[in-house]
Amino acid sequence: MTSLRVSIAHQIVEVIHDGKPIWAAYVSTSRYGTGFEEGSYKTPLGRFTIAEKIGDGAPAGMIFKARIPTGQIWTPDQDILDDLVLTRILWLDGTEPHNANTKQRFIYFHGTNHESQIGTPASHGCIRLRNADILPLFHLTIPGTPVEITQT
Repeated sequence: MTSLRVSIAHQIVEVIHDGKPIWAAYVSTSRYGTGFEEGSYKTPLGRFTIAEKIGDGAPAGMIFKARIPTGQIWTPDQDILDDLVLTRILWLDGTEPHNANTKQRFIYFHGTNHESQIGTPASHGCIRLRNADILPLFHLTIPGTPVEITQT
């Protein structure tokens, strides 16, 4: 069985298969810390599943608005300050009472235009990855894949 584990302290996501890590990448979680409150921009802790996978087949750098591909492609030479959702989306759903609002909070794994911030808490609640890293993560998961986000 495959699952994902995110460490807030280490800013890393690991793919675990049959109890062993098989792939890992640095991430960027919320600059506001961890929490579950609506509008807090915090990354939730606990157990989740991947509710939906969005963007299969889209080019790397595809810009998504409201989970819809815009047809525009971001490239690293573009200096865009907005927090773009790029390349692929893995939409999380909380499985515990304290994080049951995760899907309604639109918490995703996604590619980012702020790749220089990967490895430090800088997001608005989502789990950002380099665009080159969200691609293999997307293909290593299916809807229903368990995810655990921990402080340690």
